[in-house]
Amino acid sequence: MTSSDGGSDQPWNQQRLRSTNERLLLERLRGGAASRAQLARETGLSKPTVSSALAALAAAGLVREAGTHTPERGRIAVLYAPDPAAGYALGIDIGRDWLRVALADLDGALVARADVRNRARTSGAMADLVVATAHGVVADSGVAPDKVAHAVVGTPGVYDAQARRVRYALHLPGWGRAGLFDRMRDELGVPLAVHNDANLAALGEHTFGVGAGSRLFVYVMIGTGLGMGIVADGRPFTGAHGAAGEIGFLPLSGRTEPDTLEDAVSAEAVVRAAHALGMTGPLTAKSVFEAARAGNPAAVAAVRQEGERLAHTVAAVAAVLDPDLVVLGGGVGHSADLLLRTVGDTLRRLTPLRPKVAASALGEDAVLLGAVATALGTARDVVFERRAAAPPA
Repeated sequence: MTSSDGGSDQPWNQQRLRSTNERLLLERLRGGAASRAQLARETGLSKPTVSSALAALAAAGLVREAGTHTPERGRIAVLYAPDPAAGYALGIDIGRDWLRVALADLDGALVARADVRNRARTSGAMADLVVATAHGVVADSGVAPDKVAHAVVGTPGVYDAQARRVRYALHLPGWGRAGLFDRMRDELGVPLAVHNDANLAALGEHTFGVGAGSRLFVYVMIGTGLGMGIVADGRPFTGAHGAAGEIGFLPLSGRTEPDTLEDAVSAEAVVRAAHALGMTGPLTAKSVFEAARAGNPAAVAAVRQEGERLAHTVAAVAAVLDPDLVVLGGGVGHSADLLLRTVGDTLRRLTPLRPKVAASALGEDAVLLGAVATALGTARDVVFERRAAAPPA
């Protein structure tokens, strides 16, 4: 008979202790394979407790043998590591021109991916494209659908969880309709979270790119629109209502054209500047940057203007947030090598606050990899909780 004073012999306490020990070992193993003896030394758990927890994790398919280690003296030791195939995470990047979807195992390795032109003309068609592409990626991977533990979507705008809709996605007409993401969640059959694309790009850059190790950095996404993601101590800062970083809405005081920062710093701004400086014909930001690389004077001047305006953006961000790093990404950010010198020179004239400014290391994959990294964090918890909820063997 168990006592009624909350003692450690109560079954629920024993189960909670087992679960705590198993999670501790699993998190340690994510840092590298280890033997039973090594795990006991590093965690302070007894060797019998480690052996029992590893057996339970292995029986649940969460841990596997990962080779052996032969010490100078003593027995050969079996090494253990998390089983990356215990579950999977889905990352989805929804942009105006491209839809990117990737499936990753629990180690973060991509096992399948699709990049599809976004030709949808309505929000409903776009939702259909997301679902069909995601189903196709999972099917191509050979992974059983029920092993996909979590999905994360990156989208322009700010997701309002209470209203169940995206706000401020001005470049995706109709994307603010309520219920779109509920529909996608239901049709995918996977728990799904929605995040701002710039925030995810910042997290991707922190996990896989030049933001690794930075205490506080911002990712400025310059493309069809203008946005910013903020990562502080490894975590996204999104503000009271999720709108932190929506710098495109900042008004430009005393000006009538352009009216907002997004009007001044974006792909369309580069094209407008190139036309005003004498370039003719149909232009895109990409073609203007290519012409600048080739030495076209009007294109060079347009790119210089973009760099100067970006420097004003960085100066404002530096004064408010004091980041140690500013990463330039998005479509225009892909040509950051042409912008960095002008940004640096202009910053020196503008302000004594001069954070390091660097180009994104992830390019067009920043949002997608940020979505994968974010989904992985939840997927690992979900997979473990499924095991913890199962009756002990």
